[in-house]
Amino acid sequence: MPKIAEELSALEVRNLSHPSGKGNALFSVGGVTGLYLQITPKGGRSWILRTTVGSARRDIGLGGFPTVTLAQARDKAREARDKIARGVDPVAERHAAKATLVAAAGRGLTFETAMSRYLAAKLDAFKNAKHRQQWQNTLTHYALPVLGKMMVQDIDVRDVLRVLQPLWHDKTETASRLRGRIESVLSWATVAGHRKGDNPARWAGNLKELLPAPSKVAKEGNQPALTLEDAPRWFASLKARDGLGARALEFLALTATRSQEVRGATWDEIDLDKALWIVPAARIKMGREHRVPLTEEALALLKALPRMEDNELVFPAARGGQLSDMTVSAVMRRMSEADIAKSGTGFLDRVSKRPAVPHGLRSTFRDWVAERTSYPGDMAEVALAHKISNAVEASYRRGDMIDKRRRMMADWANFLTSRNTEGRVLALRDVRT
Repeated sequence: MPKIAEELSALEVRNLSHPSGKGNALFSVGGVTGLYLQITPKGGRSWILRTTVGSARRDIGLGGFPTVTLAQARDKAREARDKIARGVDPVAERHAAKATLVAAAGRGLTFETAMSRYLAAKLDAFKNAKHRQQWQNTLTHYALPVLGKMMVQDIDVRDVLRVLQPLWHDKTETASRLRGRIESVLSWATVAGHRKGDNPARWAGNLKELLPAPSKVAKEGNQPALTLEDAPRWFASLKARDGLGARALEFLALTATRSQEVRGATWDEIDLDKALWIVPAARIKMGREHRVPLTEEALALLKALPRMEDNELVFPAARGGQLSDMTVSAVMRRMSEADIAKSGTGFLDRVSKRPAVPHGLRSTFRDWVAERTSYPGDMAEVALAHKISNAVEASYRRGDMIDKRRRMMADWANFLTSRNTEGRVLALRDVRT
């Protein structure tokens, strides 16, 4: 009958020390047959279970002391002995579990990394440089804020919907293209062995059952816009809000530009002394440089912004990249929700009765020019960086009317800030010179 070791207390175990000499020392601590505290000549301590597995003598490590306490070591030793009694080799089982974890880690991939690898492999196939840029931009701006840090094997339909639903009604075409691009990235991840199962971004038999068809949504009309009556009240509410998203939206409203133009603006595009923002052709929808006169309000806003030494963006995100379109849209959505809670009104489009969105501010500006001022329509089209379809107007508008537009944008700022409700009336000779 084997000798039963005296059961040591936690204090007695802590007071054990290595005797003089070389080699590791083993001290039986009792409580479980074969459980020892191993102490190295340099004072390192670990738990050892000395037992027999099958016909082989085995020393099984149970962890270091004091990370693994005496009580925990005894529990681990009992569990190992129980497995051996059931015919399970605890060491082999541990190795198998570790191998599984290593294999899973090798297959694990975030959506951001999967996107980068997919684009590196596929973007060269696109002959059109603008198409390549659109592919990358839509995924970066809309998908990464939601899916970027998620492991591709964990992404499901609900996660894809979190990306698409905020865009589906107001930016239907963009959202539809984005869905296909997310599907392509996840399809690549599946073929590459990083995920299994159905593609959660697939349309047929999947998202088709949860989202309205793009063709039906598109028939609902233009982007929801502020009414002219609501615009000054909305702008006052916006100025009272904190945050860089609110300032980006304010700058967007003052300049009547697009969200992507504002979010991608860099300080080297802006000349504060000349009160001018020059958006390069590469960032303009029509592919032509766009000069934007800056009002006193826009200049004051810019001068109050903090500048980051290592980031040229005027409106950088907290982590250093561009603000996402959803960040700017969320400011406007929350403003409408807050107004509904306060007054029961909200900032709604006159026709669709849907909450106004950032892109709809351009329609509000265009309505203001047409209904409240005598500025010519083609001047408003130039301010919006639209293509002039009428050949006569296009010929007449050889320049970009920057000085006249400067007066128009000042009146627009006055309207938004309630300092003036009527736009400047220009004599015909002033407009056509």
